[in-house]
Amino acid sequence: MHNTLRIATFNIHKGVTSFSARFALHEQRELIRKLHVDIVFLQEVRDVHAIHSKRFEAWPVAGQAEFLADAVWPNYSYGKNSVYPAGHHGNALLSKYPITKATNEDISAHATEQRGMLHCEIRIPGWDQDLHCVCVHLGLFARWRRKQLFALRERIESTVPPDAPLIIAGDFNDWRMSAGRTLVDGLHLREVFEHSGGKPARSFPAVLPVLRMDRIYVRGFHVQHAQVHAGAQFAKVSDHAALSATLSRVI
Repeated sequence: MHNTLRIATFNIHKGVTSFSARFALHEQRELIRKLHVDIVFLQEVRDVHAIHSKRFEAWPVAGQAEFLADAVWPNYSYGKNSVYPAGHHGNALLSKYPITKATNEDISAHATEQRGMLHCEIRIPGWDQDLHCVCVHLGLFARWRRKQLFALRERIESTVPPDAPLIIAGDFNDWRMSAGRTLVDGLHLREVFEHSGGKPARSFPAVLPVLRMDRIYVRGFHVQHAQVHAGAQFAKVSDHAALSATLSRVI
């Protein structure tokens, strides 16, 4: 029975560096692989882009989600959120274990900013219940985030059994540190870095993180270890650091 689970979350900035200066998806894949995790929550995955696919020679024909999953994570799901003439981007979840169900819910709070949450149910050998994973990328403005957090809470309360293992991870854009109470108080979740260090991790900008933008919330797990992956390597490929955590299921 697999009681220990390693997970990570990473905003990949559409597979390119700032201002689309350089294609970085191949380097991002190598960095993600080096984390040695079972499940990866990804934001700003640009699965289709007509201009970039011609501009960048090594652009993956099958899309960024499949390219990043490759042979390491045989199961993956992509949630298309933001659609524009050249293509689209959204959230993705990569898993070493079977994804039994995937639902992408539109939680856009304003017409100018399309957002979604990708809810996957994952079957882990020996577990009596499927693991629920929700990958999110919340809005840039506080009033939009409040609406999106309400939608997230509604989804959890209506679709996730209260005793089922649950992980919510992604880019919360919550530098003011106001989003957590909705999840911690209302849904009985714990943020892994807040649990181990008192506050969510600094994750932005990746070169020298100052703002606490990215989060991992869990329910039904003990937190064994949590780590920020920042510095030169990650700053070369995205404006966000990656976060990882080692969890053990509460039996």
